[in-house]
Amino acid sequence: MFYVYVLVNPSDGSLYYGYSADLRRRYREHQRNEHPGWILAYYEAYFDESDARRRERKLKQYGAGRGHLKERIQCSIERVLKSAG
Repeated sequence: MFYVYVLVNPSDGSLYYGYSADLRRRYREHQRNEHPGWILAYYEAYFDESDARRRERKLKQYGAGRGHLKERIQCSIERVLKSAG
């Protein structure tokens, strides 16, 4: 499986979009290095790697896809922010 995921920074609500073939390993790496304390708020699973990579690129381009996803996971993002608060 291949994963596209969203991390939320509980202190300011900023989002990080990523892709990985091993979501658990990648999340641990984020916790140790780039994004300690950020929380996994959402992920999508794909059978095909090219589908996952294409989806990640669309989300990182700040287009309508990102806006639609933010709208769809709004309650999850708010829950992360409340739990940090």
